[in-house]
Amino acid sequence: MAGNYKNKEEAKEILSRFEEMLRREKAYFFDLDTYEYIINHFSELGKFKKAMAACEMAMEQYPFSLDLLQEKAQLLAKTQKYEEALELIDQTLNLQPNDIDLLFLKGSIQSLIGDFKGSISTLSYIVDFAEEKEEIYYHIGLAYQSLQDFDEAIIYYKKALEENLEYENALYELAYCLDIKGELESSLSYYQKFIDNDPYSSNAWYNIGIIYNKLERFDEAINAYEYATLIDEKFSSAYFNMGNSFMSVLRYPEALKNYQTTLKLEDENAEIHCAIGTCYEKMEQYDQAIRHYKKASKLDPNYEESWFGIGICLDAKEKWFEAIHFFNKALKLDPDNPDYWLAIADAEYKTGNIISSLEAYEEANLLDPVNSEIYLNWSYILFEQGEYEKAIGLIKSGIDELPEDSTMYYRLTAYLILSGKYKEAFNYLENALILNFDNHTSLFEFFPKLETQKALYKIIEQYRKKKP
Repeated sequence: MAGNYKNKEEAKEILSRFEEMLRREKAYFFDLDTYEYIINHFSELGKFKKAMAACEMAMEQYPFSLDLLQEKAQLLAKTQKYEEALELIDQTLNLQPNDIDLLFLKGSIQSLIGDFKGSISTLSYIVDFAEEKEEIYYHIGLAYQSLQDFDEAIIYYKKALEENLEYENALYELAYCLDIKGELESSLSYYQKFIDNDPYSSNAWYNIGIIYNKLERFDEAINAYEYATLIDEKFSSAYFNMGNSFMSVLRYPEALKNYQTTLKLEDENAEIHCAIGTCYEKMEQYDQAIRHYKKASKLDPNYEESWFGIGICLDAKEKWFEAIHFFNKALKLDPDNPDYWLAIADAEYKTGNIISSLEAYEEANLLDPVNSEIYLNWSYILFEQGEYEKAIGLIKSGIDELPEDSTMYYRLTAYLILSGKYKEAFNYLENALILNFDNHTSLFEFFPKLETQKALYKIIEQYRKKKP
């Protein structure tokens, strides 16, 4: 950053003088480095209007500064004034046609406005004479990915990684493209090559760990991450990802240990506290979980997973009214999340707010029409309220969306029997038995009387005998 000041007081004084200049429209002279400091300061805070004002004032005093022209172009891009930014860049390139930073900025903006081919052309032009090529390769890869040309994207992400094995963005995008192409498994040899070249490369082990994790080969992912941390004891990302892999195999104490190590190595952030909170939640240590979820929410009030986590813990503690409050805080941040609506629907039902519960289930269903849990829970409330035909109709709609889900057929069978529609019920029962015979025990939950269970069991046994 420009303006390498000796202390905070000096920097504070400069910003104060600039603020006064804006308020009083009073002119002060600043050198070019100071102007660049002021511009960067306000830009990093997202105060683009003040950053642009500083830039305009600076350009009046230093009209021939290419650095200021570039600063202005970047500000125009950040405020989504892309056409103005490109026009200014092209004017500047007339004066300095091979400026790598300007051409890189142009290529990035072209990508932002959807001119991916133009972006590829611009970035490809500068890649040969750029010193740090990995970022250019990465952005070319992103442009090809946006064009759905995953083969070319893969080529450029690999080039970026060959320049810098620690380039995590390229790694993740490469894994995504390989996954789309169905080539993750076959790509293991590519990642193994880095390990063969340098068995003590922590990044090589980390990278292959990510691929194993995506392939759901969690034990191998854990081993790879462990090698990475043995080589580099302060590799916080490897500890964090190892924690994620342990979570996937339900080994919560080991996951917690790795998340706690990450917390010691990194600055506190919402993501790591939320991960720790999830561990405690899964281990049913709800008070500890809430403590970490609350820390996450304080560090980042917009991190909706923390509010949702608090709600889940309160729900488990049967504090449903409080849980609803936190579910709604999460929902406010992400109103299109069906899981949040589903949680609210369940909690509202538990508090006796049937109408609110049904409304929430309806919202959840609109957002996620292929979630069987929504149909099952929603229809159960309707059936419980005596709305038999609505419950039956809802499950039939669910079967249209999920024709291979046996639980839907078994539930419909139960509703039809309880409604006295035996012939139709047994037709659906046969479909359910064909799809998943073992799930037939779910029927007995609706028929606690032993006599009814015996009658159903005889029908199910007749089907078993007819099976080839």
